[in-house]
Amino acid sequence: MKSIAAYRSGLEIDPYITEIEAEKGLLQELNGSKPIKITNKSFIDYIFTRSLEVAIFFELPLQIHTGFGDKEFEMRKGNPLHLRDVLEDKRFAKSKIVLLHASYPFSKEASYLASVYSQVYLDFGLAMPKLSVQGMISSLKVLLELAPTKKVMFSTDGCAFPETFYLGAKRSRDVVFNVLSDACGDGDLTIQEALEAVKDIFRENALRLYKLKSVAGLINTEKIFVHDIVPKCFNSSQKGEVVFVRIIWVDNSGQHRCRVIPAGRFYEEVKTKGIGLGRACMGSVSYTDGLAEGSTLTGWDEIRLVPDIKTISRLPWSTKEEMVLAEMQVKPGEAWEYCPRSALLRVTKLLQKEYNLVINAGFETEFYLLKKLTRNGVEEWGPFDLSLYCSSSALDTASSILQEAYNFLQSLDISVEQFHAEAGKGQFEFALKYLPCNLAADNIIYAREVIRAVARKHGLLATFMPKYYLDDCGSGSHVHISLSENGRNVFIGSETDPETNYGMSKIGQNFLAGVYHHLPAILAFTAPLPNSYDRIQPNSWSGAYHCWGRENREAPLRTACPPGIPLELVSNFEIKAFDGCANPHLGLASILAAGIDGLRRGLTLPEPTEINPSESANHKRLPKDLGEAVSSLVGDEIFKELIGDKLVTEVIAIRKAEIEYYKENPEAYKDLIHRY
Repeated sequence: MKSIAAYRSGLEIDPYITEIEAEKGLLQELNGSKPIKITNKSFIDYIFTRSLEVAIFFELPLQIHTGFGDKEFEMRKGNPLHLRDVLEDKRFAKSKIVLLHASYPFSKEASYLASVYSQVYLDFGLAMPKLSVQGMISSLKVLLELAPTKKVMFSTDGCAFPETFYLGAKRSRDVVFNVLSDACGDGDLTIQEALEAVKDIFRENALRLYKLKSVAGLINTEKIFVHDIVPKCFNSSQKGEVVFVRIIWVDNSGQHRCRVIPAGRFYEEVKTKGIGLGRACMGSVSYTDGLAEGSTLTGWDEIRLVPDIKTISRLPWSTKEEMVLAEMQVKPGEAWEYCPRSALLRVTKLLQKEYNLVINAGFETEFYLLKKLTRNGVEEWGPFDLSLYCSSSALDTASSILQEAYNFLQSLDISVEQFHAEAGKGQFEFALKYLPCNLAADNIIYAREVIRAVARKHGLLATFMPKYYLDDCGSGSHVHISLSENGRNVFIGSETDPETNYGMSKIGQNFLAGVYHHLPAILAFTAPLPNSYDRIQPNSWSGAYHCWGRENREAPLRTACPPGIPLELVSNFEIKAFDGCANPHLGLASILAAGIDGLRRGLTLPEPTEINPSESANHKRLPKDLGEAVSSLVGDEIFKELIGDKLVTEVIAIRKAEIEYYKENPEAYKDLIHRY
């Protein structure tokens, strides 16, 4: 039984309405205008209370629409707090009332009612998938603030609409996983309690309340309930007591930094409150622990380094330690303007708000394995082996190292799509799975940590620096980018869409055009060191000219068509001028900012380059050095607007300091293998 009284006369039900008053109300409706749409409050209140009595007799619940719904009703009348007179009435003490739609936007009120009235249960159908992703997450979090998990359920509200049914079911699982993972991280629930809550929310509560046990009794829940959904940060199979927790951040020069906290103090205090960090740490350069000249930061003030508990993981190579990425905050909940991770989150939210788009990213990270050699009595680092591109012998030589790195990445829930020996001597490449860009940036940081740690364990050194051997191939951290809306790739064009061009949708073209237009300035973020430009050279597949192409590996922007995509259509684009010295959050933020500008202004692409651009005088070089890239950034205001004036100003100061130092110390680049 279901009531839509909220959409007609409201939920301020009078439980003492008489049959005579109800009859008068019905007569007014029947004698009124046609067609009849019953809105008389007396009649509706009477039917509501009588229906509740019937439901009690059969020991069945009554569902009540609350919160948002039909557009013509007065929203305030749908607030479930209006039901208090009914809930306080002794006649209805044994009733079972299910508040639908998460009572949005009255979710907090619904949570309160479920916590104090035994009759009240909650259903968050329709909120999935009607709200934004963050809206769905926040509404469920609010419901669970007070309401017991034994009283919260999910049901799709789209039984007649397959698409809504599918999206509701899919989104609900993602959202419940997100919310319960956070609850475990915050200590509100144990893992076992969270797993029990999943069963209750999706199955057991509804079976009990609607008396469906006899109907569903033959279903084997053990087969349909997946126990290995627990996030990597709470993997109970990892044995041993945690001694230390590493709090990791990446500074604006792209270096991985960390503070180590004893586990006891971390879980008692630091997990929620964070630790102090001197502001100057985000103004450091690659060659020394000191502020860049021109930095706007100081050495006499602090911010808070607050762990993002969703990223906490046991170190596979040191099982008594954990690592966690951190947010930089000036006070609880307020991001610091110089925090790259927050900058990426800010532009992703902006893209979603303005265009309902999500950016997915897949990194291909290249690195060299180096071994210590002695030549003429001097120790130096040389190539691990002398094999070439996709050499099978290289894989045989490095098999134990690569297997260990792969297994460690898997244990951190970082999926490797493929790997191979690259063209340099002792060079390899790992291609990571496509993910929402924030998670992709987090994962590439952990991937670098893993690869370096495994190499050290085997007496080797892994380096991601762009060009250690000036006479051999460079190492990039190419990234593939696509756009999705509600889980569907909208970068790809359609054979039936007249606006499809170059295999891309109109949205895809505008976004890529923005990246193309701002590419010289983007390089200051994605190729952050003078050594980066030793790699970005003609005829090296690194993208030295300002152009784009379809499957053209000499172009810095390459649209790609993987297997399974119809001929002439493309699913994503690759940006080659991105290397392992770049802060991945900052690099992706710059690409997104440029793409947003392309969408806002409806920018268009020039014709694609189908030849080697070095063979044509029509193609302009991208910045030949970091100085030219910084000059482009200084003159490009879109990054200050979208990423943040202070953060961009600091990046410029750091890059200028790098230019001066390596100009005066031309051999110092060799030390970068110990930092990247």
